[in-house]
Amino acid sequence: MPTPHEAETQHTGPEEADQPPPMSRHDTAPPVVPAAPGRNPCCLCWCCCCSCSWNEERRRAWRTSRETKLQPLPSCEACAAPSPEEVHSWAQSFDKLMHSPAGRNVFREFLRTEYSEENMLFWLACEELKAEANRHVVDEKARLIYEDYVSILSPKEVSLDSRVREGINKRMQEPSAHTFDDAQLQIYTLMHRDSYPRFLGSPVYRALLLHGSTPSFSEA
Repeated sequence: MPTPHEAETQHTGPEEADQPPPMSRHDTAPPVVPAAPGRNPCCLCWCCCCSCSWNEERRRAWRTSRETKLQPLPSCEACAAPSPEEVHSWAQSFDKLMHSPAGRNVFREFLRTEYSEENMLFWLACEELKAEANRHVVDEKARLIYEDYVSILSPKEVSLDSRVREGINKRMQEPSAHTFDDAQLQIYTLMHRDSYPRFLGSPVYRALLLHGSTPSFSEA
């Protein structure tokens, strides 16, 4: 018959059986990183880089701001039908195309067929931001532009290099009407070098040159 001490050592209760095995002398306990008081350790900036509750609250606030205070960009800019001379001028330079409301509309539709419409939307949003004088509205619009076109969480994220992104993140601490100037120039250059040459050779632009009308973009 075992002694009381032996019986105690032989008994394994349900709580003890669920415990993990003790660490051997070769195991190393993981380091404990103290969290900053009052904030998730990953949230050292306001940008949408994580999914913690702090950023979720900011995202909800931005969406509410968009719905109640800011008007969304129109589906197309209001403009008159372009003249044949204006349509021909679009082939002379990308600047002439982008200075024409009708040209921007046609080019934007072309970009949609290439799944890069966000480049034009971002450029237009930056133009709208630069025309805003109200400091409060500038702050809100800048944050919405960041969320829609710069954040890695956005499906409409535009392609920016790390240097430009770093500059934006710094300037977003105190947003201004020119927070995205470098990014806007980079996207403008991208459209000029990459999409503009294909636009000039597209059936859409050739139809405008010949007939003054555009074919269906699904057929182009």
